[in-house]
Amino acid sequence: MAMVVVVGAQWGDEGKGKVVDRLTAQADVVVRYGGGANAGHTLVVGGEKVVLRLIPSGALHAKAKCVLGPGVVIDPEVLVQEIATLRARGLFGEGRLLISDRAHVVMPHHATIDTLRENGPGAIGTTKRGIGPAYEDKAGRRGIRMADLLDPARFRERLEANLESWRPVIVALGGEVPSIDEIVKRYGELAKELAPHVGDASAALAEAREQGKHVLLEGAQGTMLDLDHGTFPFVTSSTVISGGACAGAGIAPTHIDRVMGITKAYTTRVGGGPFPTELHGDAGEALRKAGNEYGAVTGRPRRCGWLDIAVLRHAVRVNGISELAVTKLDVLSGLPKIALGVAYELDGKRIDFPPPNRLADVKPIYEELEGWSGDLSTCRSVDDLPASVRTYLRRIEELTGARVTMMGVGADREHTIEIDTPFRPR
Repeated sequence: MAMVVVVGAQWGDEGKGKVVDRLTAQADVVVRYGGGANAGHTLVVGGEKVVLRLIPSGALHAKAKCVLGPGVVIDPEVLVQEIATLRARGLFGEGRLLISDRAHVVMPHHATIDTLRENGPGAIGTTKRGIGPAYEDKAGRRGIRMADLLDPARFRERLEANLESWRPVIVALGGEVPSIDEIVKRYGELAKELAPHVGDASAALAEAREQGKHVLLEGAQGTMLDLDHGTFPFVTSSTVISGGACAGAGIAPTHIDRVMGITKAYTTRVGGGPFPTELHGDAGEALRKAGNEYGAVTGRPRRCGWLDIAVLRHAVRVNGISELAVTKLDVLSGLPKIALGVAYELDGKRIDFPPPNRLADVKPIYEELEGWSGDLSTCRSVDDLPASVRTYLRRIEELTGARVTMMGVGADREHTIEIDTPFRPR
């Protein structure tokens, strides 16, 4: 058996969904260990697009058990709709989903607060889904968990106390305090829908390990959005890195066997915050159009730029990444030259890692490599790739110290070259 963590190595949107979908063919259990419905995974199977926001990407494989760990914040409305959508398409049978009874619940007023804040001064570019306020409640010890949601009397008691703590904030932001009775009624209905899926996720994962099953753990967002190790304050509200899988799933650090990082062949990010290798004007727009770089959940256009190796080095270090999946190599086809941001210059000195609070002040140091052309989606092995693509991948390995073991050469599930799998014994 093996427990493998898959983590985004940039600012999110690296194509984790497609990689997890690919690896789930070898996994028995797929776990989401952090984030909420602000993280969308887009999968293309047989030319048909499937967008998942809470349920792990392994949902599209019939044998895999899907687990939402205690580190996830659950929006019951979104989750019920997502289950119904998958089942309507014949993709998600009974008994395949387990929701941790310790996972916190996103309430309607969380989204209200998130939206009011984003519409005012100091906006940081959140998805307005209430994720930040939900994690604030968790850290403030006033949150509502799935176990509370299933107990009507306790849910109302917790809700009243929770909403009372937020009342001054909502009023100060110019919002309307929602009706407790309306929330209790609606969430009571949602609780009945979700109750059959709620249980002890940590115990289930311990049992899976004892039975020798393969477990795949996926994070949300990417390393540079991690609350501690990202571009603070332009970050998410949870622990994104591989270490977060332990607390977010309820497993021991000693049980993690391997960590795979996911990176695009270039770099994107959404929302505010510094982005050293960002391409502006026509160049950035051309990359955005070629890669269809728009948010899976919000539709927001992503900022695009050259691959930032300093960011990748940081991700390799804090996650313990030993292998990389490089996605969207096909998007760079047709460019005569490709720039690779290998380091930064700050105050006249070269630095190899992102600084904690002066990333906006760095100047990227570039290497220029030969580009490539043609349709890469027909490639099924490394040998099929143009020589300049292989050179590009080798340079990534040399600069990061991580081995490239998977490559994305198109949008569909089958447009993937895999030379190793993290579930294979070392």
